[in-house]
Amino acid sequence: MDLSGLKIFRAVVEEGGITHAAKKLHRVQSNVTTRIKQLEEDLGTQLFIREGKKLHLSPAGKTLFDYAERLLSLAEEARSAVQDPRPQGLFRLGAMESTAAVRLPGPLTEYYRRFPDVDLKLRTGNPTQLATAILAGEIDAALVAEPVAEEQFESFIAFEEDLIIVAKKDHAPIGDDSLPPPTVIAFEHGCPHRKRMETWYEQRGAMPENTIELSSYHAMLGCVVVGMGVALLPKSVLETFPERKRLSEHALPPGLDKAATLLIWRKGAGSPKIDALKSILEEGRN
Repeated sequence: MDLSGLKIFRAVVEEGGITHAAKKLHRVQSNVTTRIKQLEEDLGTQLFIREGKKLHLSPAGKTLFDYAERLLSLAEEARSAVQDPRPQGLFRLGAMESTAAVRLPGPLTEYYRRFPDVDLKLRTGNPTQLATAILAGEIDAALVAEPVAEEQFESFIAFEEDLIIVAKKDHAPIGDDSLPPPTVIAFEHGCPHRKRMETWYEQRGAMPENTIELSSYHAMLGCVVVGMGVALLPKSVLETFPERKRLSEHALPPGLDKAATLLIWRKGAGSPKIDALKSILEEGRN
């Protein structure tokens, strides 16, 4: 049973017979007759009661006609949705925790205002988790820190982040000549900012002794305030922290102090919903 067969079946019912249905569909009568017989064979039941040249729907035919109407209507709705350039339907967006908390409230508010027909669902995670989710078809796009696998994803620069190291207020200066702190506070493996800090210390030949893993930037900052360790994070996150005055800021070397947050999606899987978000993010950068 396919949509073409259902269209022919509906035409025969609506036109009252094979002859008029064939004219409406611009088909020869024998083709229409054959398709009806194929549909009956496929379903294993008689759809019409034949009285000479007249056709009357059988009980099974009446049941099928109700379903055919709904299926063909749904198919037309699906066709219109696919061809409609306006953003609509479910949009599953992923984002890093810091991006979701600090950067997205404004753009997503504007997105909801402009495109009320979009049902936007937000999911947070680290870049590795979000990239995997895109490839698995679990989300449509994500905001992640660079780098990304160019052979698998298309990308758009959404934000430029200034990165800093934060420590408690009276912490000694942190720089290329200083010893690494005993403890760093970071997200789990897969966080690009954690990787950046680890790479910096590794290049200097000395690594922190301990790493405390937390799942929230404000939890990290709370631990930094009391001297449990230091953390590397976007400056935009620090600006939202109420106890900022109790922290000291330490610059990273040029080349490590900036990072782009990218909007990524699977290659060849762009959509009006993604294009709409790109447009809003681009407006915010200008």
